[in-house]
Amino acid sequence: MEVLAISREMLLNGEIRDREVRVIDANGEQLGILSSREALRLAEEKNLDLVKIAPQAKPPVCRIMDYGKYRFEQAKKDKEAKKNQRVVEIKEIRMSLNIDQHDLETKAGHALQFLKAGNRVKVTVRFRGREMAHTSLGRTLLARFAELCAELASVEKQPKLEGRSMSLFLVAKPAKEANGKGGKKHAETENTQRRV
Repeated sequence: MEVLAISREMLLNGEIRDREVRVIDANGEQLGILSSREALRLAEEKNLDLVKIAPQAKPPVCRIMDYGKYRFEQAKKDKEAKKNQRVVEIKEIRMSLNIDQHDLETKAGHALQFLKAGNRVKVTVRFRGREMAHTSLGRTLLARFAELCAELASVEKQPKLEGRSMSLFLVAKPAKEANGKGGKKHAETENTQRRV
């Protein structure tokens, strides 16, 4: 059955009050313009429903179909589409300007876990008091953080100062780019594969 763009508020069978309607049968063939009564009689003979699918057309277009089966299939498709839909969350990692190297590595590890789960990561450095005079140190710290995550992540948005904090966004690299790191060994294996 072909997919129709039918609104949720459709008129069925006796609810259709138009004198004449253009009728399409269950196989998708046009039967032409018929009176509503004649179209309803044809639908009842086949134990199907007469459904108004294009009320704005002149004359309105109706289709003979099993409406219950159609609704079931639509609900099934909607459920499947919803199941396949992935909501990407933004996880935030905050740190101060005077973070220790080990703590920075730990936070980078957390960022990598978030990226592996398919989330975006916002890395924020907060400036307190006189630290606002040293925003270049914050930019350097964010660059170091991005380097620690470079094998799985790429920078989506460069560091940006917003109020008393500076942020950058990281996203996971595509699978091919993350696995194939490039370099000499990678190039040699590609060359040998082409020769064979």
